[in-house]
Amino acid sequence: MKFYISTTGIKKVTISNTGSGKGSSAAANRRFSNRACLPAVVLLAIFLPFLFVRIALLVLESATFCPSLAECIGSRVFGGSDLSAKLRDELTRALVEASQGEDGGRIENSPASFNKLVEDMTSNGHDIKAFAFKTKAMLLKMERKVQSAKQRESIYWHLASHGVPKSVHCLCLILAEEYAVNAMARSRLPPPESVSRLADSSFHHVVLLTDNVLAASVVISSTVQSAANPEKLVFHIVTDKKTYTPMHAWFAINSIESAVVEVKGLHQYDWSQEVNVGVKEMLEIHRLIWGHYYNNLKEENFEFDGEHKRKLEALSPSCLSLMNHLRIYIPELFPDLDKIVFLDDDVVVQRDLSSLWELDLNGKVVGAVVDSWCGSNCCPGRKLKDYLNFSNPLISSNFNYDHCAWLYGMNIFDLKAWRRSNITKAYHRWLKLNLNSGMGLWYPGALPPALMAFKGHVHPIDSSWHMSGLGCQAVEVSRERLEVAAVVHFSGPAKPWLEIGFPQVRSLWSSHVNISNKFIRKCSIKV
Repeated sequence: MKFYISTTGIKKVTISNTGSGKGSSAAANRRFSNRACLPAVVLLAIFLPFLFVRIALLVLESATFCPSLAECIGSRVFGGSDLSAKLRDELTRALVEASQGEDGGRIENSPASFNKLVEDMTSNGHDIKAFAFKTKAMLLKMERKVQSAKQRESIYWHLASHGVPKSVHCLCLILAEEYAVNAMARSRLPPPESVSRLADSSFHHVVLLTDNVLAASVVISSTVQSAANPEKLVFHIVTDKKTYTPMHAWFAINSIESAVVEVKGLHQYDWSQEVNVGVKEMLEIHRLIWGHYYNNLKEENFEFDGEHKRKLEALSPSCLSLMNHLRIYIPELFPDLDKIVFLDDDVVVQRDLSSLWELDLNGKVVGAVVDSWCGSNCCPGRKLKDYLNFSNPLISSNFNYDHCAWLYGMNIFDLKAWRRSNITKAYHRWLKLNLNSGMGLWYPGALPPALMAFKGHVHPIDSSWHMSGLGCQAVEVSRERLEVAAVVHFSGPAKPWLEIGFPQVRSLWSSHVNISNKFIRKCSIKV
């Protein structure tokens, strides 16, 4: 065979057979025109890459779905059903089956991360059903880890709120020592020339029940600094026997020039037998309630939900604090006073409070913030359902589930109206009802029975007087709202003198700590 190419250009190609004999001269010449060859070459150039890419995509797309590669390619190339729809339906069925199926031991053996899941699926060639079950197990395992972390955080917060910082404890110790060796620390409070003010109704009387020296100093310092007429203020501090000497020493040495401060220990009161019995009975019932919830919480399988979280919050140190529970006996503590402003020891006063003593309570016993600045659809603190057990008929028949609980911690009390009422008796009646009902009417604390006893005796005051919740994790308050509040209240576990206190609001409290004081410096109190 020979090839002949025209010398005038590649216009035709002649193929001939050069065999011997006559047959060679009779060989047929085949000629191919470039016009017939070019379209075929172009079509192949277009179709072959497309076919290659298509087959590759089918292989990748159908690796876990089709029983065989040939079947998948054939069904897609020759007009079979849409594989994407089948794949979607198969995945949906696998996910539904996984959601309804038993977990068994899958959770413990689930991949630890998404990368591990991908590696497991690609290396072992699992099908879609296995993928769905493994994904479910991995997500459930992660959810359990998150729940466990939240549980530990809540418990650690609870434990941290129990602690007394070393520096605060140090302050009490060195002040007690100062009381023993320094005559000035034992000087009379108030001085003799100011004793007459203690029962004078023309002065503004402020009451604190506390065993925290540092906190009491901040409350009094901030109140005096914010007062328009500080010389009219008379502070009455009631504390327990062990804190009396350091509390007395602090205010005797660091006297307030313009205001009057009285420090009195519970051991200095001469109460009637009826009051003594009532106080002991009250404390005993509160301890039983606290112990009941504490033991139940230990026995239950603790999970991070609203119910368990509220129980844990209720088991705070304040639930067993004598100072907190004695609030219900304020009329007995101050028999010569008619109107007082009560302040918790975890508040900071930012505005003059003098107009509170002029406030008309319309015959009610207590003035408190009830309605919130955010409108009628929210509460300044919590609702009654957060304190009381409305599954009990005694509660549901006497109280409204969605009513806002009035704020304790900055209140104006009309003691004359209180003495005319049966509030203290109602408080004890509810305590006994709770004891006889299996201690399930409310969560532990001083506030729930007080909310019940004061029903019908509360006069709402403007919400700008009192902002609470600065010691809680979930609180979010604008700086403008904080600045206009007359009193900011660090209610919650994160007290500003603790390490768990929030830095963004702690400065409101720490700015009133006298860091130049020698006792503060000696105990290395950090603010």
